[in-house]
Amino acid sequence: MNSPDPVTLSVLDNRFRAIVDEMGEAMLRTAYSQILNSSRDFSIAICDAQARLLAQADHIPIHVGAMPFAVEAVVEAFGDSIAEGNVYLLNDPYHGGSHLPDFTVVVPIFAEGRVIFYSVVRAHQTDIGGGTHGAYNPAATEIFHEGLRLPPILLGEGRLPRPDLVRMIVTNSRMPREVRGDLMAMIGAAHLGEKRLLAVLGKNGAAKTEAAVTAILSLSEAHARRIIASWKDGTWTGEAFLDDDGFGRQDIAIRATVTKTGDAIVVDLTKSDPQVPSFLNSSWPNTVSAVRMAIVFLLDPEIAKNDGCFRPIEIIAKEGTIVLPHEGAPVTMCTSHCSNEIVEAVVKALANACPDRAMGGWGRRFRIAIKGSDARRPGRPFVWHLFHARPGGGGSSQGDGWSNAGEWHSAGGLKFGSIEMAEARFPLFFAKHEFRPGSAGDGSYRGGLGAELVLKLETDGPAVGNTAGDGVRYGAAGMLGGKDGAPHHYTLEHADGTSRDLGTKEVSIPLAPGDTLHVRAGGGGGWGPPEKRDAQARRRDADEGLL
Repeated sequence: MNSPDPVTLSVLDNRFRAIVDEMGEAMLRTAYSQILNSSRDFSIAICDAQARLLAQADHIPIHVGAMPFAVEAVVEAFGDSIAEGNVYLLNDPYHGGSHLPDFTVVVPIFAEGRVIFYSVVRAHQTDIGGGTHGAYNPAATEIFHEGLRLPPILLGEGRLPRPDLVRMIVTNSRMPREVRGDLMAMIGAAHLGEKRLLAVLGKNGAAKTEAAVTAILSLSEAHARRIIASWKDGTWTGEAFLDDDGFGRQDIAIRATVTKTGDAIVVDLTKSDPQVPSFLNSSWPNTVSAVRMAIVFLLDPEIAKNDGCFRPIEIIAKEGTIVLPHEGAPVTMCTSHCSNEIVEAVVKALANACPDRAMGGWGRRFRIAIKGSDARRPGRPFVWHLFHARPGGGGSSQGDGWSNAGEWHSAGGLKFGSIEMAEARFPLFFAKHEFRPGSAGDGSYRGGLGAELVLKLETDGPAVGNTAGDGVRYGAAGMLGGKDGAPHHYTLEHADGTSRDLGTKEVSIPLAPGDTLHVRAGGGGGWGPPEKRDAQARRRDADEGLL
């Protein structure tokens, strides 16, 4: 069948984007946990029958390039038995997932007796069992220490989940109510996507719709190739470092050799360091997504982020390295680290090809998860994840970086939510939450500022905390002469006046009522030589107390 006319293509492309946006709103309004309904740690996608990404909502970038792997895993596991009304679920990073905390629901959409689309929802769970609360276990040395592991399973038929499987899943969580509610929200959002796509198919027919999908992806590919072709040809190396692996090894390198020829890019990660014993290893879907994300960041903002714009990119990696570990290695931290370092290494290399498009590094993730009791809700323990006090984004040729915007892997998609709502839902008091002066990397355009948070615990008795992240030794990278952003600095201050610095990979930290967490988040990297910064911009920063 001939490709639909340009007007029809534009209408359908925007319709697909509107559907994933609507699915995202449904998730936001129906999810139970603060990690989803406040911080928005979820993503939505539509894939076609070939598992090609067609449309994705502007949620969490590191999720999106990995979601087609989930559809491929479902197809591989179930093949011809995939049926209308079935609901599939997975989280296994070695079978279609990125890391265990991200559950992925996949719903097939049929027309004329065959699969045309898959509606896909990926969402981070509050707790999935394992050795520590909150899903991040810095002590893990194998994936079995990280929580419940689900290869693709048939969760339900007739558009309803099986109660026994749901019961099994939530029984393996410390927070069963939240996980049950979030899973139901995911299924509901996926079915909303199914309903909307069935309407599209009913109006246009399967053949016309499939022809439009092929044309939309080809147009996106052509758009990406036009942009890449305008960049300088060459081969360059970018390097980024993780602080440590939590087991004594420091300065773990991600090395990207990037070759740009004509309208295509090859990213070779084979010189990256060997895999580590801890959760910093990156699953292959996550590595692929990080590379795709880095390059898409350098394309035009209006380009459709789908399978087409990924086609000019080839990725090479070596098994046994941190970017492609042997099956069984722990990987829970990978969606933050080493994804941020993969992005940083690729952007550093391509800054030589397209300097005006490269940006300074975004801040790194330093997560805290607290488990305890709240006197206002006796008998119901809580798990709270720190999403406040975000680091700063990087500066670019277009201006200063965004302050308090988050990390490269989320690019503003994760929100810290309302402080007042957090205080209402958890036994916490936010004494201070504001920009951290001096945290931004200097440059022609400076990075965004990180944040400073003073958080007092008002738990009912003792609590326990975990930390998981990076960025205490290395701040966000400056680019093209710009300076690095300040690294993180977190301290735990006790009621008796004693205090200590917190490491990025600690488990079972004793916490008590009245303890205070003092969070100083890093800023983004600067872009360009600092001596070229506009004098008026410096005066404005000084007047606003940002230096």
